[in-house]
Amino acid sequence: MAELDTAVMQEQSTRAGKYLTFALAEEEYGLEILKVREIISMSEITSVPKTPEYVKGVINLRGKVIPVIDLRLKFAMEEVPYTDETCTIVVDVNGVEMGIIVDHVSEVLDIAGCDIEDAPEFGSNVNIDFILGMGKAEGRVTILLDISRVISAGDIAALQNTTEA
Repeated sequence: MAELDTAVMQEQSTRAGKYLTFALAEEEYGLEILKVREIISMSEITSVPKTPEYVKGVINLRGKVIPVIDLRLKFAMEEVPYTDETCTIVVDVNGVEMGIIVDHVSEVLDIAGCDIEDAPEFGSNVNIDFILGMGKAEGRVTILLDISRVISAGDIAALQNTTEA
């Protein structure tokens, strides 16, 4: 029993930390702040042919070409026009910089490990591997994402090819 308690405490402490929160539709999501490089306003995106629908293209970020994905489309949500609040979060996914487009950035939350629960099970047909946990802070529930699982190794390979083309 003590081993189980120790494992739970270790998992809670690895998930605890600061999260950049942002909105997609009416839901709030969070990314580990250590994976976030910067937040930029929407800029001109150069389309790249033969990429998945959620890959909007590439941008020039201070001389470096990085791929950009629309997280709404990646999550099979309705595409909406970009607004003044729409922005790009530049993240590091396994050593690759890329941008993810979100509806708007909210704030940075410091969430304790004891305030993060595992994602609920939705049955075997629903993949929730990309959810790090459900954070409870300030009276709200924030879906905490593991960005390295949201964007798979196959996605990264395809995105790297768009910047090299």
